[in-house]
Amino acid sequence: MNFKALNRYFKFTNRQQTGIFLLFIIIIVLQLIYFFADFSHPEVVSAEEKQWLSLQKEIDDQKQIKLEQKHTIYKFNPNYISDYKGYKLGMSVQEIDRLLAFRKENKYVNSAEEFQKVTKVSDSLLKVLAPLFKFPDWKQNTREFKTEKKEYEKKPSYNIEKIVLTDINQASQEDLIKIYGIGEALSSRILKQKEILGGFVSMEQLEDVWGLSPEVIAELNKHFKIVMPASFKKIPINDASLKELAQFPYFKYALAKQIVTYRSMNGNFNNIEDLSKIKGFPVEKAKIISLYLDF
Repeated sequence: MNFKALNRYFKFTNRQQTGIFLLFIIIIVLQLIYFFADFSHPEVVSAEEKQWLSLQKEIDDQKQIKLEQKHTIYKFNPNYISDYKGYKLGMSVQEIDRLLAFRKENKYVNSAEEFQKVTKVSDSLLKVLAPLFKFPDWKQNTREFKTEKKEYEKKPSYNIEKIVLTDINQASQEDLIKIYGIGEALSSRILKQKEILGGFVSMEQLEDVWGLSPEVIAELNKHFKIVMPASFKKIPINDASLKELAQFPYFKYALAKQIVTYRSMNGNFNNIEDLSKIKGFPVEKAKIISLYLDF
């Protein structure tokens, strides 16, 4: 191979050598810029999208908090189990109906064994539920006073006054204190809850008043009823603004915003079932909430 012939191709003048050197420098600089410079375009997020992202983050945070919360299970009197509570405890519809039918006869279960006999729940479910049962103290001592109780039951009572049901929305603190088991503190809580709600629409709302036992709620049901005032106005769910929905005691701002968004994207709500499809909607309060809404 003739290297001498090739040699003439690699002979450069001083100016050419300087140009080649500068070319190498430029190539190296461009390579460094390519590897270390950030050429990505910043993502442009609109104000509305930022608001939705913030709302979604808030919802996710609330979910995480709810998952991390440790729920305390309180003991309760099984005679006053509602449909929803029975379902949450794992009872079937038939088992709940047997208990409700038994209670309609004004009868009470006084032990876990009697509860199983009436409802026919399985041994495994009873084993889970029995530690949660709490019967009144006098029920536990029934055996000691069995004879006296029978004699008492045989004596007919002729002086029983007929109870006239009155509107609980018109009840004063003095009226509430007359109920056995209610003092100044509980009566104040009931009146405060009524004020927050703008008036009770169902006696079931008394279950949300902290401190009211099932026995006291049963007594309230014996003396009071709900009378809807003529001035009561329902919320037009398909026309109400975000502000109006957010002021409703059973809706938080985040839920109200989701309702407005869902309504604008899917059209009007026809019933409470449509509304319950909203993520975060308190399904367990659907029956009561529906009494406040106009579809």
